[in-house]
Amino acid sequence: MFADRAKVFIRSGKGGDGHCSFRRELYVPNGGPDGGDGGKGGDLIFEVDKGLNTLVDFRHKRKYAAGDGEEGGKRKCHGKDGKDLILYVPEGTVVKEAKTGKVVADMSGDNQRQIVLKGGKGGLGNQHFATATMQVPKYAQPGQPAMELEVLLELKVIADVGLVGFPNVGKSTLLSRVTNAEPKIANYHFTTLNPNLGVVDLEGAKGFVMADIPGLIEGASEGVGLGHEFLRHIERTKLMIHVVDAAGTEGRDPVEDIYKINAELKAYNPEIARRPQVIAANKTDLIYDKEADPVERLRKEFEPQGIPVFPISGVSGQGISKLLYYVSGQLESMDDAPVVFEQEYFPEDELIYEDLPFTVEKEEDIYVVEGPKIEKMLGYTNLDSEKGFAFFQKFLKDTGILEQLEQAGIQEGDTVKMYGLQFDYYK
Repeated sequence: MFADRAKVFIRSGKGGDGHCSFRRELYVPNGGPDGGDGGKGGDLIFEVDKGLNTLVDFRHKRKYAAGDGEEGGKRKCHGKDGKDLILYVPEGTVVKEAKTGKVVADMSGDNQRQIVLKGGKGGLGNQHFATATMQVPKYAQPGQPAMELEVLLELKVIADVGLVGFPNVGKSTLLSRVTNAEPKIANYHFTTLNPNLGVVDLEGAKGFVMADIPGLIEGASEGVGLGHEFLRHIERTKLMIHVVDAAGTEGRDPVEDIYKINAELKAYNPEIARRPQVIAANKTDLIYDKEADPVERLRKEFEPQGIPVFPISGVSGQGISKLLYYVSGQLESMDDAPVVFEQEYFPEDELIYEDLPFTVEKEEDIYVVEGPKIEKMLGYTNLDSEKGFAFFQKFLKDTGILEQLEQAGIQEGDTVKMYGLQFDYYK
């Protein structure tokens, strides 16, 4: 069974707790704290596997969790890091946050591997908290909690050209003739229940990937028939070939068919409806009334709108070569970068909106900011990276920490301390 959607629950690993212990050896009185640090929790990673073409594996298992970090031990022993969990998906899979539908990751193009949820940082052992005034610290830091998310996985076909049209107009026949694909072909509605991909090779011109998308009917944009099952797969295509039954063998009007298809595309996503289109007037070998030429009628209606019409016969092959070379030429003039969806949802941003307390206090000449909110943020943020530092700045602003520091009287050049992090304040 072809599976192109799945909803799963994912979780990174929890950081291991720091250990609280003291040296106890013969002839070593008051040996001091020796509690080790906890291990880091495992990351939850998505990675593209070129050998996969469906999401069927995610239909059987719905919960995925990376390994937790182990607790630190005595004698400054560091806890073992949790094992990363890699989820393999087919190329073209889009990971969305289930509630908002915002894109977390698009596993296509250059993005072949992405850490979606970072594991929690391990807690520090009590060896780190010894000071001149506190030589017997009986406190160890707990590990950072895991990050959790319910995500919707959607497979959106990666093809340069999408064949669209009502059921039974000859899309599968055309695909089988021009590519190495072997779609199921029969004379009944909804033969194609899943997208079929094939590579078009042209002599003296650049080839391209073509997809036969499930047939479209009225109301598809509202979920009627295969509805979104069809429309989702056309989102990445750069150009569409509208295949119509020019001979009207099923009693439908080819001009009306084109307008109905465009109306469904526009209702689903206006940006897709604006992409370049070509009309393939199929089944010309079955046109017997030469006086009322339906191909000429299609040309008069759509070519003034900038949509070229090519008469073809999927059965005999007539006119197909001219159509393919035109499509190849159009693709050459377009940006060859794949259509990739930008990330809209950042799991780390939840740290900003979580209702956790923090305090801002002045100790001598240093402004100390502490509390569960700060601890959790530092546990997930890599301040050495450009992205991590940008998030840190956003975190300080959006949570009101900068505002509280200013209310406390901070001036440019003053020092701010957040647990192990210390920096100078500049606006």
